[in-house]
Amino acid sequence: MLQILYQDDDIIAVNKPHGMLVHRSPIAADVEVFALQTLKEQLGHMVYPAHRIDRKTGGVLLFARRKELDRDLQMLFAENKIEKQYWALVRGFTSDHGKIDYPLKKENGVLQEALTYYETIQRAEIDLPFGKHRTSRYSLVVAKPQTGRMHQLRRHFAHISHPIIGDRPHGCNKQNKLWKETFSHDTMLLHARSLSFMHPATQQRIYIEASVLPEFSRALDLLNMRLTQ
Repeated sequence: MLQILYQDDDIIAVNKPHGMLVHRSPIAADVEVFALQTLKEQLGHMVYPAHRIDRKTGGVLLFARRKELDRDLQMLFAENKIEKQYWALVRGFTSDHGKIDYPLKKENGVLQEALTYYETIQRAEIDLPFGKHRTSRYSLVVAKPQTGRMHQLRRHFAHISHPIIGDRPHGCNKQNKLWKETFSHDTMLLHARSLSFMHPATQQRIYIEASVLPEFSRALDLLNMRLTQ
């Protein structure tokens, strides 16, 4: 059963677990559990995904309860009228604030503008040797993508040499191996924290927030990080 974060007559949002696909896909023919089908069975009626988040990403996933509203919500995402915030645990110490303005290629090779702002929430250094370093350093950041490109945050943080822990293929394979062997942890540590937008039916401001899931929470505990925001 999915955790419901918000619902009214028109929309519903859930806290999608890490590793769960939004809907059926030919590239994952062996998968049997999907957010769309699970929520449909949970509610007893059809729902329509207003956007997508990666299979490996946990957090806020928004659905329309009516087909007509689905088009309105998708338009809000397409026009960047929905404010999105993510939490990410990345390798190294990031700057206090940052802007990543780096175009990303689509599968057909076409370049698309892509812009992400981020802010560092916490940093941690632990006694775990990594390569030539005697310790390992990490940062917890809040990321605010201004565009919605495929794997944007994963590719942007890799571009600035602060890859997201647990990310494959854009992350650091050595760091991922270290976490798996040391902590038995291989979840990608990217969490869709919140969405904020004007409700297309009521014109009221809606804010939806998802708490971190157990895998993300355990990683923060390992680094002695405490969420205060």
